[in-house]
Amino acid sequence: MTRTLRFSLVGLAVIGGIATAAYLWQSDPANANGLLPYQDADRIAKGADIYEDACASCHGDQLQGEPNWRERDADGYLPAPPHDETGHTWHHPDAQLIQIVALGTEAIVGNGYQSKMIGFADSLEPHDIVDVLAFIKSTWPDHIILRHNDFNTRAGQ
Repeated sequence: MTRTLRFSLVGLAVIGGIATAAYLWQSDPANANGLLPYQDADRIAKGADIYEDACASCHGDQLQGEPNWRERDADGYLPAPPHDETGHTWHHPDAQLIQIVALGTEAIVGNGYQSKMIGFADSLEPHDIVDVLAFIKSTWPDHIILRHNDFNTRAGQ
């Protein structure tokens, strides 16, 4: 099996699993603000641990990202952005964030876009990806959470 075909099949399986979990999550009226359980203390704690192990080395232990994250480095890559309210993570609906973490930025953007953000579908379970994003969202101020929830509503989540 070619690497591209394997990558595509893994990506479809991950997205399918996440979509199923998201549907079940969202079918509960208590979860009307998107796909991320950002008010669930247990899921947030698990996400914080995973973030520390898998994300903090690039995105910072305080979600602060790398310096000059909007400017390409000498190799043409953008540094890791912050995931706090100063970044742009909250500008994307939950499903897109899940896809980026699962498949990597290059796979989502396409057209030869280069990024150091790898996909984690081979190393994290779908619920782990959701937990990491729930942790990140749980750190945002209320006004950012409300805006992000609005993005989710407009995206049909």
